[in-house]
Amino acid sequence: MALDRRLDVLAVCGVGMGTSLMLKMTAEDALSTLGVDARVENTDIGSARGMSPDVVIGQGMHTSELEDLAPVVITVSDFLDKEGLVEQLRERLSEKGWLA
Repeated sequence: MALDRRLDVLAVCGVGMGTSLMLKMTAEDALSTLGVDARVENTDIGSARGMSPDVVIGQGMHTSELEDLAPVVITVSDFLDKEGLVEQLRERLSEKGWLA
């Protein structure tokens, strides 16, 4: 059963500026490709700790610190690899039953 509300997604980097903004744009494209209604925000790791997202996307050095923050945490190495992110999102959102 697909999620019946907008998905809250965080794109996280160390300072919440350049890298997370690039990742936000890649995530928006990937989620759109999957037909997922989502609100994607970019933020720094400190601010992320005070949020309650459905999905966190970031580099391993950051996501390892945020594993308990969201039901789905995705680690990326290439912020511009939309196809790779589509595949990771497809797999993880399907596991949760959030993808039709």
